Amino acid sequence: MITIRKANERGHANHGWLDTYHTFSFASYQNPEHIQFRSLRVINEDRIGSGAGFGTHGHRDMEIITYVLDGALEHKDNIGNGSIIQPGEVQRMSAGTGILHSEYNHSKNDSVHLYQIWIIPDEMGIQPSYEQKSFHVEKDPGKLHLVAAKGGKNGAVTVHQDMGLYAGVLKTGDRLSYALDRDRYAWIQVARGEITLNGIALKTSDGAAVSEETDLDIEAKEDAEILLFDLA
Repeated sequence: MITIRKANERGHANHGWLDTYHTFSFASYQNPEHIQFRSLRVINEDRIGSGAGFGTHGHRDMEIITYVLDGALEHKDNIGNGSIIQPGEVQRMSAGTGILHSEYNHSKNDSVHLYQIWIIPDEMGIQPSYEQKSFHVEKDPGKLHLVAAKGGKNGAVTVHQDMGLYAGVLKTGDRLSYALDRDRYAWIQVARGEITLNGIALKTSDGAAVSEETDLDIEAKEDAEILLFDLA
């Protein structure tokens, strides 16, 4: 079964400095039909204006993944990390027992476009930690690249949950298959472009929840960038 979450059906808020869309319930957007999918709790698509951002604030017991599409995001936290996250890089922050951090657009001229993803961890109260790695999936198109996984499998950033996050850049006409174990679930998010998923059309910012399927066939109808979550 494949259930589509259309881009224009998501929650939306425009604060001027922040234009944000929520796939699942978040902040003032509360929808009892869209709380989470398996351990996937948040998929926020954010555009942050030049020089603007989120001041220091706290999180607990959540795996937070940042995936930048355009621009650069500046991160600082209270466990000693300061970095700039750019396209091709993936950041993972395990909030655990508690972490304070800020996120600002690094540019004073251009906006930054990103996805922020929250995964519910399989263990509460862990030690807060931070990780950032370069993958540059655009240099190897037409494939799915594992960028986040439990235990840091195959060089991915480490997530404290039984899941895998794959990123892929596809050229028009590229086609790939993904085998999903019978007891697993998937979420596909189209970051940009247009694809078909088992023949179903998905466009920029559309998502799809997958259950009771074992074979996923993805074809790019135009140049595209996608995220695929393999979930317990």
